[in-house]
Amino acid sequence: MRSRTVRRALTGAAGAAAALLVLLWVAAPYPAAPERMQVYLTTTSDPGGRQVVKGLEKQAPVPFAPGAAGGITVDESRTYQRFEGGGASFTDTAAWLLKSSGTLSKATRDATLTKLFDPVEGIGLGFVRNPMGTSDLARFGYTYDDMPAGRTDLDLRNFSVAHDLAGVLPLTAQARTLNPAVKVMASPWSAPAWMKDNGKLEQGRLRARYYATYARYFVRYLQAYRDRGVPVDYVSVQNEPTCCSGYPSMRWNASGLAYFTKNDLLPALRQAGLSTKVLALDWNWDRYDEFARATVDDPAIRRHPNFGGVAWHGYGGDVRQQARMHDRYPGLRAYDTEHSGGRWIDNQQREDMHNLIDYTRNWGRSWVKWSLAVDQNGGPHHGGCGNCTGLVTVHHGDGRRHGTVDYTVEYYTMGHLTKFVKPGARRVGSTASATVPNVAWRNPDGSRALIAYNATGRTRRTAVSWGGRHITYDLPAGAAATFTW
Repeated sequence: MRSRTVRRALTGAAGAAAALLVLLWVAAPYPAAPERMQVYLTTTSDPGGRQVVKGLEKQAPVPFAPGAAGGITVDESRTYQRFEGGGASFTDTAAWLLKSSGTLSKATRDATLTKLFDPVEGIGLGFVRNPMGTSDLARFGYTYDDMPAGRTDLDLRNFSVAHDLAGVLPLTAQARTLNPAVKVMASPWSAPAWMKDNGKLEQGRLRARYYATYARYFVRYLQAYRDRGVPVDYVSVQNEPTCCSGYPSMRWNASGLAYFTKNDLLPALRQAGLSTKVLALDWNWDRYDEFARATVDDPAIRRHPNFGGVAWHGYGGDVRQQARMHDRYPGLRAYDTEHSGGRWIDNQQREDMHNLIDYTRNWGRSWVKWSLAVDQNGGPHHGGCGNCTGLVTVHHGDGRRHGTVDYTVEYYTMGHLTKFVKPGARRVGSTASATVPNVAWRNPDGSRALIAYNATGRTRRTAVSWGGRHITYDLPAGAAATFTW
């Protein structure tokens, strides 16, 4: 850059110093456009997409060449939603394995959490969705106000989060220390049994006379976490309303969910001065009409300062439902809050990369898997999923491997997003492709990331164009890549 001429004469020592400062300022170059793209690859070697060969492996940078070249064009003039974070859940299972079981040494646990949550030393997980009490990935059934059969606790005098103090809460606090941008969500599987018409944690309905009490139960939970240094950003009314028999769960209908949200939970949060936002549904795309439409269609709920949007699960229906709801209510935020990895999935890497790209191309602000950790047998679990997998596997009670941690392919696929796309990043336009699905982002610091997956069985020469320049890259068959510049 050519220096500007300082025309005004400056005299004296002060003037000379000022002139020198001006000359230094005008001679300083503007930030140069990036000359290269950096590439990070994940590849697997087995038909199931689980045996990692390259895990977020840094490749040689690729220089830009002049001119556009077709292929994938990144267009920053088209902007979409902001990213809030990706992650998984400190289930009772995960928290017990990582901390309270004593399976891991403190050094191993700290190293594992660093690799999970630290934005520099790890993959920078930024969204934790914790069960609010028991779930199917727990060692047993529990809530925060369990009572003997036949007894109630209308004043919640027996309420306590003591169960979570052994693992879930301190681990969540440690995650927030490693990454202060971490968002925290809570989702209940069941109200206390004494509030339900069947007196059990499995199935049954919340009795209408306990709606207000249950709303105060939410408030007590949120206050307990806040007072221990873990503010909760989001709650859902119910994980997967009505699903499922065989583990802790609770039945609802659409009108009950809408009524409780509008008349009990939202007012209780507001009255308590809590900023926590309520997310509707917390289930699959194909369950929206049945369980969430009545809530979202109510303008009084949508306008409430404690209403946050819709939480989606990826087990059924069409991801384009998220885009349809955005088109109907442009201010309605979408959060993808659960889709577990598992041994039933034909190819885990392919599944993950399609999820990552499809969710976020359809306005998703988060990508949250299920349990952060399970053991080598997929447990311990309390009914429900016996073949779920996590971002890490904690070996427990299996001889020489006891006390060690494996990082699964899900750790690396999640890292393609969370390592390089920072909270507050804006999704920008990129060319849709059936052979190389992709999604592009611009970070708050101006850096960019393009996440792509070669969905074919052969190496694809892939062109990426941006700003009147391009790179070409030979993307291996079945490989995930993040391009940064």
